[in-house]
Amino acid sequence: MIHGQSVKKILILSANPLGTDRLRLDQEVREIREAIQKSRNRENIDLVIATAVRTKDIQQEILYNRPQIVHFCGHGAGNQGLIFEDINGRAKPVTTEALATLFGLCANYVECVVLNACYSISQAEGIANRIKYVAAMRQELGDKAAIEYSRGFYFAIASGEAYDIAHEYGRSAIQIEGLGEEMTPIIKKKDLD
Repeated sequence: MIHGQSVKKILILSANPLGTDRLRLDQEVREIREAIQKSRNRENIDLVIATAVRTKDIQQEILYNRPQIVHFCGHGAGNQGLIFEDINGRAKPVTTEALATLFGLCANYVECVVLNACYSISQAEGIANRIKYVAAMRQELGDKAAIEYSRGFYFAIASGEAYDIAHEYGRSAIQIEGLGEEMTPIIKKKDLD
């Protein structure tokens, strides 16, 4: 720990169920890990990774780890929700309402949720009523852009930047690579009124 800063725990929940388009989630996780390892404040980051996450694992992972940041990487289905796995590894959506309720229960320690999934803006809007910062994707986002966003976002977080500034670093990383998708990521802030 540096300069009295507390350790920030990041929980990555990834799911790429059978029968869905293959995503490069392993590469995204590797890029996040490398970005943190190359940062100035890497000692202040605790990275926890859960893969092939089933619906029944979500609460357990959050409660056990008590992270400040929850990062979902996988598929989004717009108004149907985010796609996790069922007990057989098949796609099972979790609704916006269910996610908002869950994050409302852990709002005393979760500060930021990152939904690195296509069409996840509906979930961001629901969760943002309960969590200070929620990043999401307004439309489809290519694998390369999703990975660059995560790399830029977490390098900034691990370098001590605030969530909204880290979001801009994520968008900038997409732009630097010339991928043309830097306007897809959005960030919602909880209305503190």
